Amino acid sequence: MLFDISEQESKQARHPHEYFLINLITNHILVFVALLGMAKTYPWVLLITPAVSILILSYLMMRARRALKSDTWFVACHWQLCARRSKFFIAMLALLGVVFTGLLLSVGGDTSALRPGHKALGGVLALPTMLTVLTLIVMESDAVHKAKIGEVPDWLVKKFPKPAADAA
Repeated sequence: MLFDISEQESKQARHPHEYFLINLITNHILVFVALLGMAKTYPWVLLITPAVSILILSYLMMRARRALKSDTWFVACHWQLCARRSKFFIAMLALLGVVFTGLLLSVGGDTSALRPGHKALGGVLALPTMLTVLTLIVMESDAVHKAKIGEVPDWLVKKFPKPAADAA
């Protein structure tokens, strides 16, 4: 649904999506690729990416809760949209963590004991997370556009109805 909003509201509603995009593009693509170069020598350095991501996603979740009390309805809705996607991404990261923990446990926790087959399996098992990152980049880019033009998805309007005081 389209709503008539101010430029300030539009700008505030774009913030959660922009933070999420920064996490996805900078952290999960650029930083991760940079860390891959160091992973052969220091394999645990790859944990920087999910650690930073969890910090950013935690902020987005906490700020979304606060937005329900402190922000305008339109801005709060966009924070809720971002929080929903953040929860999904946290679940994907947790699943990836469980998979890699299982892979490490299969070789007794010794990363030097990983054979090429283990590494290939790890890459295949990481594929759903990589596809999720790319899908979320597209979805969040669209959400930035929707925040700019004053649009809120219908399902979100039903879940968080516009207060009567703001209905005018």
